[in-house]
Amino acid sequence: MYPSHGYRWLNAKIRLDTGLVLSDQYAHKCCKTAGIVSKTKHYRYKKPGDPFKTYPNLLMQGLSVDGPLQCVVSDMTAFYFNGVYYELTFFMDLWNNEILTHALSQKKGDRMTYISGLNDLIDIKKKYPKLEMVLHTDQGAVYASKSFNEILPLYNIIRSMSRAGTPTDNAAMEAINGWIKTEIFTDLHITSNEKIREEVASYISFYNEQRPAYSLNYLTPKQYREYFSNSMVIN
Repeated sequence: MYPSHGYRWLNAKIRLDTGLVLSDQYAHKCCKTAGIVSKTKHYRYKKPGDPFKTYPNLLMQGLSVDGPLQCVVSDMTAFYFNGVYYELTFFMDLWNNEILTHALSQKKGDRMTYISGLNDLIDIKKKYPKLEMVLHTDQGAVYASKSFNEILPLYNIIRSMSRAGTPTDNAAMEAINGWIKTEIFTDLHITSNEKIREEVASYISFYNEQRPAYSLNYLTPKQYREYFSNSMVIN
């Protein structure tokens, strides 16, 4: 068990690894008796802001996501390690919370992390040209830039944006950002600046393939995608 994970995650991991099914209430009692307490950070969110004028907030308009790659959300999170500043940009499938692409930079405000991640996403999207994909982000300068958005219609990608100063409009991505920083530093421990790219990539693989998610009925993002792949077809 990792220090940042609570009784629900521990219960999910036991179920995933052993097939033993326990109730969350029983897992909570066991953790309480054993003195197991998770180390997590809670985040405060700002009040909703004004709607964005250029791109509508499709998530607030009742967008239905019932299959892979229908809606991808993106955000950037920043952190320091050994005094070095890093920015990490993610593109995540909202359907199963699978991190599709990521990019890391030591340069503050580096637009290329966004562009690199977007190019990798477009490479995935090219495999499904008829699929209508929604890309949802906040109103950051790069996300709102012409260079970021002008090629998206060519690949049948529709833009959606959160309201200004309203992280809860992209709540899934905000939550993942918080968990990722907690788990990378509290649980998996980045060891050096020289290896940070490899270790971040290793964490992404862990997150997608080994970390059971409560919201996915205790499956990992990869398992969830594979479980439904036989019954769901991407055009």
